[in-house]
Amino acid sequence: MKAVDLLVNKSPPSGRALLAVKAILQVRELTLFALILIICAAMTLVTPYFLSSANFRALSIGLVPTAIIAVGMTVLLVSGGFDLSVGSVMALSGTVAALMVINGVPISISVILTLALGIIVGIGNGLLVTLVGINPLVATLGTMSVARGSALVLTEGRSVGNLPKEFGYVGDATWAGLPLMVIIMTVIVIAGDVALRHTRYLRQVYYIGANEGAAKLSGILVNRVRIFAYALTGFLASLAGLLLSSRLQAGTPTAGNGLELQVLAAAVIGGARLGGGAGTVFGAFLGVVFVGLINNAMTMLQVSVLWQIVVAGIILIVAVALDTLLRRISR
Repeated sequence: MKAVDLLVNKSPPSGRALLAVKAILQVRELTLFALILIICAAMTLVTPYFLSSANFRALSIGLVPTAIIAVGMTVLLVSGGFDLSVGSVMALSGTVAALMVINGVPISISVILTLALGIIVGIGNGLLVTLVGINPLVATLGTMSVARGSALVLTEGRSVGNLPKEFGYVGDATWAGLPLMVIIMTVIVIAGDVALRHTRYLRQVYYIGANEGAAKLSGILVNRVRIFAYALTGFLASLAGLLLSSRLQAGTPTAGNGLELQVLAAAVIGGARLGGGAGTVFGAFLGVVFVGLINNAMTMLQVSVLWQIVVAGIILIVAVALDTLLRRISR
């Protein structure tokens, strides 16, 4: 901070203002945390029900699928890629797991096979992007259509219910006063943040996203790392689908519509760049909380669910615009 203060003090007035704005906005996680506190304070004044334990429980459980998928999406964004199929893979995974369970497959085997399905889809995306050379937008958009269509075909568009009580244990259980789903989310977010910041293997995605050519020259196996990032994202999307189906006690082929936009918006708001080379899991998690709070506020204020989709798009546009502005300031 002393270096920043010295640089600001030695700059002309217009330059000082620009540097001050840059210094504040680039501490993205701190800024985002302050915005979250402001939203909470405003909603507390608007409605007394915001601070209720029931609302916070519903809010935290609702964040679980988005936050878990955001971990993988952040790794992808840092590497210079992204995945638009995550919502559809989540829906397909929950549907496939439910179908296996009602057809007599043991729950443990169903879970393992479903997670394997997510990994396979992720590897497929990675191969399309790295080996075939298809643009991530086109590749994952195609996968999104295939996964969503498969879920609808398998169930003819209907939800799969009548699941055994044991299947819903994770979605309904509470440990130490906290929903088990929230505990699982917290562990994954912390593990993902630590791994991306401190493990040698995952830190390679920063070099790949910042300068792929230099990363190759330094000996990094770029394609292998990217395929791993897509596989991780597919795995986490499947896990989110399992948790959601456990909570709902049903496999829903229409689940996760528009979820990819929320995840992307949250990750970009949290500091990840669409061009790669920057971002943290913790920042993405704060972005998930920020978007979740806005949706929760609109629900409590009785704003139509349809408007929530509009707001999610606006948030994504503003986040990308802010990221572009910060990069221009950095230059």
